[in-house]
Amino acid sequence: MTKQSQTKGQVLDLIERLDVGAAIPSERQLSADLGVSRLTVRAALDDLVREGFLVRKRGSGTFVSEPKIAQELTMTSFTEDMRRRGMSPGSRTLSLEIVPAGARLGRLLHVSPSDPVMVAKRVRLADRETMAIETLHVPAALVPDLTAADLERGSFYELLRERYGVTIEGGVQTIEPTVTNEEESSALGVPLHSPAFLFERTTRAANDEIVEFVRSIYRGDRYRLVSELTRPQEARRAAGIAAVGR
Repeated sequence: MTKQSQTKGQVLDLIERLDVGAAIPSERQLSADLGVSRLTVRAALDDLVREGFLVRKRGSGTFVSEPKIAQELTMTSFTEDMRRRGMSPGSRTLSLEIVPAGARLGRLLHVSPSDPVMVAKRVRLADRETMAIETLHVPAALVPDLTAADLERGSFYELLRERYGVTIEGGVQTIEPTVTNEEESSALGVPLHSPAFLFERTTRAANDEIVEFVRSIYRGDRYRLVSELTRPQEARRAAGIAAVGR
C-alpha cells in the first residue's frame, strides 16, 4: 500500500467519525498526526474531494460533504426514489417547448420526423439541493395542454397515469460517466467539468407504445450506482449439476 492510499484510508476513517459539514484538520495538522508529508496529505485530500467525500471552501477549509445517494437501477421515477429515502423531491422547469421530432427523436420515440414532440428541461431537487438536470422528450399527442407548472408539482409518471391514463410498464436505460458542460455546471451549481453520470432512458407503456426519451445528468459527487446481481438461471442450473456430479 502506498503512503498516499494509506493516508487516504486514515482520512476516510476520520470522516466517518465526523458529522456532515464538520471541518477536518488542516493539512499541516494531518501531516503531523499521520506522520507523512504535506504533499502526501494534499494528494489524498484531492482524491477524496474528487470522489465526493470532502468539499473545499475557499478561505474556510475542507469539510465533510453530504453522503452520496445510492441510485438503484430500477424502473422508478426520481420523485419515487427521493420519497423512498425520506427526502423531499422537487423540480424547477427551465424550459418547455414543442418542436418537430426530427430524424433522431423520431426514431427513438417511434414517431414521424415531422410529428410534434414536447421537450422539457428541468432541474431535479432533493431537500432543495440540485441533484440532476433532465431533458424530457414526449410525443406531444400524449400530453396535450401540459404546462411547465405541471412538471413542478410532482412525479411525471404519476401525472401520466392520473391525467392521461398512461402507465409506464418498462424501458431501456444506459449509463455512462461524463463531465458537466458549461450549461449543466451552471444549472447544477458545480464547477465546470465536474464528474457526472449520463442517464438515457426510453420507456414504454403497457401497450408497448414508446412514451418518453429522457436524458439526465446526475451529479457525480452526490450519486453512486447500486445494482443487485444474480446469476442467470442457466448458470445456476449448471452449477447444481456440477455439484451433483462431484
